[in-house]
Order: sequence, then C-alpha cells, then structure tokens
Amino acid sequence: MTLTKRLSFLLCYVLPILTVLAEGVGGLSYLIVPFTVFIILPVLDVILGRDDSNPTDSQFLKLQNDSYFRYLTQTWAYIQLTFVIWSVYRISLFPHTTSEFLLFAIAVGIVTGGIGITVGHELGHKNTQYEQFLSKMIYMTVCYMHFYIEHNRGHHTHVSTPSDPASSKKNQSFYQFYPQTVFGAYLSAWELEKKRLSKLGLTVWHYRNEMIWYAVVTILFLSGMVIMGSLLSGNSIRLDVIGFLLLQSFVAFSLLELTNYIEHYGLKRNEVSNGKYEKVQPIHSWNQNYFASNALLFQLQRHSDHHANAGRRYQTLRHFEEAPQLPFGYEVMILIALFPPLWFSMMNPILESWEKKKSHEEIHSS
Repeated sequence: MTLTKRLSFLLCYVLPILTVLAEGVGGLSYLIVPFTVFIILPVLDVILGRDDSNPTDSQFLKLQNDSYFRYLTQTWAYIQLTFVIWSVYRISLFPHTTSEFLLFAIAVGIVTGGIGITVGHELGHKNTQYEQFLSKMIYMTVCYMHFYIEHNRGHHTHVSTPSDPASSKKNQSFYQFYPQTVFGAYLSAWELEKKRLSKLGLTVWHYRNEMIWYAVVTILFLSGMVIMGSLLSGNSIRLDVIGFLLLQSFVAFSLLELTNYIEHYGLKRNEVSNGKYEKVQPIHSWNQNYFASNALLFQLQRHSDHHANAGRRYQTLRHFEEAPQLPFGYEVMILIALFPPLWFSMMNPILESWEKKKSHEEIHSS
C-alpha cells in the first residue's frame, strides 16, 4: 500500500475538527460539516478518481496485521465518546439559538454516524473482546446498540433475502425502507437474543439478555449526560441535553440506514431449497471505489468483499470488478436516495442491466 493511501485514512479526523471550529464561531458555520461531506468530498472523488488497487496474496497477512490501521479505528472510539461529552458540555454552558442547536446536533450526528458507526461496524466484526467493546461504546453514543447483534448475527446471515430488514427491494423507496429497517432490525435483535438464550435453556427476560443490558447502558449514558449538563450549568434538570443527544443519534442512525438502503438495493440471492439461499458472494452487494470517499469511510464502499469475507480488516478489502457498481460514492448516493423518483430513474436501469448480465452468465455456466 502506498504512503498516500495509508495516510488517507486520517481524513476522518477532519470532521470533528471542523465541528469544534464551527461551534466556536456559531451561526450557520455548522454547515461546513455537511458541505464538506456532500459537496467537497464528491468533488475530490472526481478529481482523485477511483482506486482499483488490491493487495496481493503475499501482502495480505502483513497488511491485515499492521497495527497502524488498527490504532486508527480503536482511537476513534475514544475520540467519539469525548466528542459527544464535549458537545454536551458546550450545550450546557454556552447559549445557542434554536437554529444553532439544530445545526450543531446535525453536525455532531454526521460525525458520530457517518464516521462513528462506520468505525463501530468495522470494530464489531473483529474477534477481539476489546474491539467489540469499543464497537458497543460507539453504538451507545448514538442509541443504537442493538445494531451490534442484528448486523453481525442477522444481516450477514440473511443479506439480500426477504428475511433481512436491512436489505432494500427493487422499487422500494428509502421512506418505505426506513421503518422496515429501523423497527425490523430492533425486533430482529430481540429475536436473535431469544433464540440464543433458548439454546442455553434461559428465558428472554434473563439477565444475560444483551438487549436488556444495551437498554440499561444507553439509559445510564443519557442520564449521566443530563446530570453532567445540569451540574455544569447549575440549573434544574437540562432536558435540552436529552433532546440534543437524541437528535444527533437520529441523524447518525439515519445515515446508517441510508447506507444500508444503498448497499443492497434490489439485489437477491438465489433460493437453492425451501428457505435456504446460496452462499453470500461479492455480487450480492453494491460496490464503489472512489479514492476520497473510500478513505473517509474506511473502505466501506468495498462492501462486496466485506460481505464475502467479513473477517477482513478494512485496509485489506478488495475491489471486485464483477460486482455491481454504484455510479457515485456513498455521499452522492445518499442525497439521490432522498429523492425516490431520481433514485429509481438512475438505479433501476443499472440494476436491470446487471440482472440481465448475471442471468446470461448463469445460463452459460450451467
């Protein structure tokens, strides 16, 4: 891997710095965060182009075990926790107009969701208890701890099948998909815990149910932030802290679900027998390979390889040319997904062309 690419993964740290600077200025300055993500980043994608480089087999082990990449994600977990606590400190001690309050929460949510949940997702797939703990800590700050269970044990098993609430269907708008994935994933996480505990001979309400603990931890975190804000300001209970944290959480997990909508739109795994589906392959996820947005998102856009090989660390994920390719990076696709007619007019022809190509290849290979 080139030095430029190694250093490119530091790009994520720009966003919390911009948020801190904007909080010092106030007014409309918070818009620098969404402007950077949704305007500057796409421009950089066009300027810097795509990155189709893949690590060779001989490079894989060295790259997979390179501690530099591991430290970047592990450090982010502490930065995110500190960043959220700092935002509560600012809300508690410094006056904000209504618009500043809203824009500040949106800016924080873009950081904690766009980068934070991406890092939490990366850490949550690793087999060390330390990294899994850091993943859960990140999810705690955005009130979405159930994602750890549902994504790892649910989504990765049922992806691109009717059983997966996080896989969007063809001609399903994001606004139809949103309640399906938000509520469906939460219920799925409870069901997964119920099945796990049942195998141990325990009821769903047993204290070892992780969903119960996640709810307790999240409530304690929110309560702790309210207490901190109240003590700092010396006033009565600061309910605005709860409002701020819930708003930034809503922004954060909505960005996650927009990403989920994009990553598997309309793609299907073949059913090989009643209720049994073919093995997950790179062709069951949309892929994109722009250099700048991939750097910001720790190569999440190489999603095809991630689903085919979930244990690979982000720096070793490969580009698959044979996988279906998105026309733009995630940041542009997210904006397009918010306008269903535009999304359908762009993505349906690409999806249909891909389906024909896949069908043709399956006929010739059989």
